[in-house]
Amino acid sequence: MQLDKKPKVLFDANKIAERVRELGEEISKDYEGNNIIVISLLRGSFVFAADLVRAIHIPVNIDFMTTSSYGHDEVTSGIVDIVTDIRTNIEGKHVLIVDDIMDSGYTMNKVVEYIAKKNPQSIKVCVMLDKPSRRKADITPDYVGFTIPDVFIVGYGLNYGDYYRNVPYIFTFDN
Repeated sequence: MQLDKKPKVLFDANKIAERVRELGEEISKDYEGNNIIVISLLRGSFVFAADLVRAIHIPVNIDFMTTSSYGHDEVTSGIVDIVTDIRTNIEGKHVLIVDDIMDSGYTMNKVVEYIAKKNPQSIKVCVMLDKPSRRKADITPDYVGFTIPDVFIVGYGLNYGDYYRNVPYIFTFDN
């Protein structure tokens, strides 16, 4: 996929790695003496979740859930579908839901409500990027990599169409 726009790097690979390490330390400290189940929301969070679980120094079980609300658009449809459910029994367990970005909050709000019905001991949310200026649902992440303004971002798991998830940094497009 070729675009006529020039990429503008917001967070390079080194800055991302450092922040993920810090998040891993913070999560490890907060859950010290406990095991956690990390639920990675696919597909966007798989790169971040993989790096994050390696930075967590307590026992971690990982599972995956697939949701859909964007399709190939740059803005959410507002309708959130759970496409693939987790396979792990989370009843009575500590759960950390991991996603690439929270903007409107619709997806995470739906996922938290859905996961809560499975009776975990606790639920917390970790996102690589937070866009609070776009929030429409009443939800705030517990752990945030970076807070960003209302710009369309790509890379480090975030896609544009079907591409750019493999880029090791986070960028936006200059016109």
